[in-house]
Amino acid sequence: MTRSPGPAPAVATPRGRSVETLSEQLPRFLRLISAAKVHLSTDPRDRAALVLLHPLVRLGPIRQGALAEQVRADPSTVSRHVAALVQEGLVQRVADESDGRATRLLVTDAGLAALEQLGRDRAAVVQRITADWQPDDLASFTGLLGRFLDDLAAALPGDAAATPVPGDLR
Repeated sequence: MTRSPGPAPAVATPRGRSVETLSEQLPRFLRLISAAKVHLSTDPRDRAALVLLHPLVRLGPIRQGALAEQVRADPSTVSRHVAALVQEGLVQRVADESDGRATRLLVTDAGLAALEQLGRDRAAVVQRITADWQPDDLASFTGLLGRFLDDLAAALPGDAAATPVPGDLR
């Protein structure tokens, strides 16, 4: 019994080859991003805690449990990171107006400054990496990466990509 060959695999087309190449490059990209988080950070121990400043600034004062839920992280991990941020004066606990027994987390001026420094550090790394790129290449890559990330976020269920998780480079 002979089988009919059926449709040719998508890889046979130029688009199929590009998709295959991109899908093969993604694991390398993720490994390099992980390595960059450790090796390019000014202080890798604080990176995960500092990343919590992003959702805190965006969401405003929020309870610690809600923060853990938003970043989809284990509450004990978030608790440890929040304790470090409070100890460093980057976040403060303020009374929750709706429940006097609870507190909300508020980013301090020092926390805002740390977040701005994190952004400058990240921009300096990108500047160093792309120093030899032509402006048009950098603009094209930036636009295409943004489009890819938007489409990736749209393909995920619900709001899975809405908030960075601890350790994210955002």
